Amino acid sequence: MKKLNLILAIVFLFTVVFIGCKKEDDLQPEKIVPQNFKVEIPSSLSSTSNTKSANGDTLSGGEIYGHLRFFIAVGEGAADIVQGIMRAIGQHGLNQAMSFSFTSDDDGRVKNVNIVESADFEGKTYEYLLTMTDALSENEADGGMAMQVYWDRDPIIGSAILKSYNINRNNPDKLDQAMIRIDYSETGTNGYEKQMVVYISDLPVADPQINKYSISSMKMFAGQNGDIVEVFGNSNHPNATFHSGDYMGFNWAFVGAADTLNNISVAEVGLPASTLDSDSRQVILVDNSIKNVFTREISAWIFEEWGFVPTEEQLEPYLQNTNAPGYFSNGGFVAAGTAPNSNYSAIEAAILELVPYNPLSVTNLKVEFNLNTTK
Repeated sequence: MKKLNLILAIVFLFTVVFIGCKKEDDLQPEKIVPQNFKVEIPSSLSSTSNTKSANGDTLSGGEIYGHLRFFIAVGEGAADIVQGIMRAIGQHGLNQAMSFSFTSDDDGRVKNVNIVESADFEGKTYEYLLTMTDALSENEADGGMAMQVYWDRDPIIGSAILKSYNINRNNPDKLDQAMIRIDYSETGTNGYEKQMVVYISDLPVADPQINKYSISSMKMFAGQNGDIVEVFGNSNHPNATFHSGDYMGFNWAFVGAADTLNNISVAEVGLPASTLDSDSRQVILVDNSIKNVFTREISAWIFEEWGFVPTEEQLEPYLQNTNAPGYFSNGGFVAAGTAPNSNYSAIEAAILELVPYNPLSVTNLKVEFNLNTTK
C-alpha cells in the first residue's frame, strides 16, 4: 500500500508541474490538442480512503473492498497525469510542430521537447507526436526519454507513455524506472463512447519483510456510455502470500460498474495466483473469489491451530461481507451479495459481461517507449 501512495504522490507532482496554478476556467481554446484524455470514474468506485463496516463481528466490507477502490483510484490518477499534460500543451500555446527546451523547476535539469506531425505507433499513423527527453540522458540506453504522446484530434484517440525518473529525478523513494501508459479513445471502439486503458509497470517492489503486499504492475480498463462507467483490471503483488503459503504472489483482479448520476457502484473481486494463465471469468472471479480464497485460508489456519476444519455455516457470520458482488455508494461499502435496492439493477447486470485481464499477462506487463519512431 505504501508504494501505491507513492504513485498518487507522483500524480500530484505531475499535475503541479504541468498545470501550475491555473484553474480549469482559465483554459485557452483548444488548438491541436484535446483537453480531455481520460474517463472519469465516480468516487463510489474510485477512492483513496478506506471505509469501515458497521458490523464489528464480521470482516469489514471497507477492509475487503477498500483496496479495490484504492487500486482503481491509482489507475485513474495515472490518467490524470496525461490529461494534465494535454491541457498544459494547449495552455502554453504549443499548437504546431515545434522544438524547444526548458529547465525543470523540480529537478533543475534541461528537458528537450519536440512536437512533430504524422508519427507511427503500433501500426497506426497519428496526427501528432510530442516527445520529451532529459537532455543530459539522451545518450543513455533509454534515450533519456521522459514522455511520448501520440494523438489524433477528430475523433480523439491517442497513447501516452511516461517514465517518472526522466521527468523528475527528485521523485520520492527512487521510483526511478516506474513506467505509465494511457491509451484513450473517443472513436466508439468496443461500443463505448469513450474508453481508456491504464498500464503501470516497473514499480519498485518493497522488501517482503517490510511490505509483502507491494505492487509491481497493474492494468485497468475504463469505458463510459452515457451515465454508466465500466471498469476491469488487475494489480500484481509478487511477494504476497496467504496463510497456507500454497503460492507466493497474487493478482487483485476486479470488475466493476458505476452509475455516475447516483454515484453508486457494484464490483466483484478475485484473488488468483500471479502465475495463473487464464482468460476465464469463472476461474479468475468465481473459483478464486474473495469468498473462496478467504474460506480456504481461514480454514487452513483454524485446522493448524485447533485441529478441525470449520463448516461454511460456522464461517458465514465472519465472511458475509465477502459474498459477491459488493455494493457501494459515494460513502463507500454498503452491502455484499444482495443489492440494497433496485437502483443497482443496471450496473449489477453490466459486470456479468466483464472479465479481468489474464493474471499472468499483468504479472509480466512491461511498458516501453517507442524508440524507433518513424515520421
